[in-house]
Amino acid sequence: MTPAGRRGTSAALSPSAVSAIAGELRLACMRISRRVRFESTHEVPPHQFSVLARLEEAPRTPGELADIERVSPPSMTRTVAALVERGLVARTADPSDGRQVILSLTPEARRVLREIRRRRDQWMTVRVKSLTPEEQEVLRQAASILSRVAGE
Repeated sequence: MTPAGRRGTSAALSPSAVSAIAGELRLACMRISRRVRFESTHEVPPHQFSVLARLEEAPRTPGELADIERVSPPSMTRTVAALVERGLVARTADPSDGRQVILSLTPEARRVLREIRRRRDQWMTVRVKSLTPEEQEVLRQAASILSRVAGE
């Protein structure tokens, strides 16, 4: 990053400086995401956690989940079967199409999701607490900016 970019001046950065920032930011976000994702893998592997989080939004069919997660239907079938076996996902017949099943979370899955998120937040909190107040403020501002960059 250029010294001007660090001072927060309104001068536009060069395209190469913006590209360098983008690369550094992408790598940092990937590393943090990987570390946070793997914080509770002993309880639920990341790919299963992702499916549980999707089902928390709404009950879905296995096909919908495969599309959302961008995996093959057979792969999703294996993931769902493992979650059903662990008592985290319930299958019910689709009332409008008897050939389909609707997947939903069990109360145990909701507890597991809360616990995993608590551990992940705790992991991040420990790291943020170790920063200076100024750095914490920068991250507070960055969180809002990163949400906009992510399109949320």
